[in-house]
Amino acid sequence: MNEPTISAVQAMHRSILTLDTHVDIPWPDRGDFATGASSRCVDLPKMREGGMGAACLVAYVGQGPVSGAGHAAASAKALAMLDVIAGVGDVPGVRVCDTADALMAAHAAGEVAIIPAVENGYTIGEDIGLLARFRARGARYMTLTHNGHNALADSARPMAHLGDEAEPHGGLSALGRAAVAEMNRLGMLVDVSHTSRKTMMQAVELSRAPVFASHSCVRALCDHPRNLDDGQLDALRACGGVIHITAMDAFLCPRDVRQTHRVGVPDFVDHIDYAVKRIGIAHVGISSDFDGGGGIEGWANAAQAPNLTAELMRRGYDHAQIAALWGGNFVRILRQAEEVAAQTQ
Repeated sequence: MNEPTISAVQAMHRSILTLDTHVDIPWPDRGDFATGASSRCVDLPKMREGGMGAACLVAYVGQGPVSGAGHAAASAKALAMLDVIAGVGDVPGVRVCDTADALMAAHAAGEVAIIPAVENGYTIGEDIGLLARFRARGARYMTLTHNGHNALADSARPMAHLGDEAEPHGGLSALGRAAVAEMNRLGMLVDVSHTSRKTMMQAVELSRAPVFASHSCVRALCDHPRNLDDGQLDALRACGGVIHITAMDAFLCPRDVRQTHRVGVPDFVDHIDYAVKRIGIAHVGISSDFDGGGGIEGWANAAQAPNLTAELMRRGYDHAQIAALWGGNFVRILRQAEEVAAQTQ
């Protein structure tokens, strides 16, 4: 391995679009994105310090009862969170972007780009029409499930306290299949992080646009139900999708390994290496799950993002490859989703 100089790392890092595809927003909102807060992993000061050009800010709603009341509360929360994300665009130097062209224009102008998204299909309950309302607020992807099954699909992690059966839908429900088609029509990416294997593989078969995993890791390196096995990685490649390796220690290293050392940037890049060798550089990306539990040694917040670029350089990745991992691959699938939506409409 060649040790890159600090100046070389900074030059590389700031010459590309650096985009984190999964960042939760604190809730209730405290209005401190612009000013920064020690309690946040991602805010404008930390993004500026870390040379981060863009982030998908996510309206995350945890799984609750699959009922009329539960759905209504989840939908209201998601809409309120999307309104807060949209409001970030009022901050000088920040642009909320809902198209690939807008994202690239913001980057060219030196602005921080924010792409809204939603985590957990529970937020639409049984009302497919809510997807259009999410899209109207700028959302570019929705994660089909979180921990626990919902009306759309089976999760990778059934929740006993919610009374979950093993696989009540056998993957996607009829409603979930309709949701995938509607997301294609709207130009929203289908996010299969958190879903069961059957849900993920069915989504790949059904979706006309590439599906992706916004925050997942490699199961061959860490046998966790949230991670993707080799067959799932191959399916992502076949549909043109991307796995975004994420900075969650329990997804990166097994428990026995975590007991021997703190999970860090080298462990993270091990997963990138594996996925790149398995399915190719065009199908791998980067995410943090910051402010949602993510954070590892060396990448504990957005200000430390250059440490990832440094490790990629140590391992011999070149400028084009690092640019693809940090943002280029996600921009490509955004454009492909837009093309499918235009054809549909």
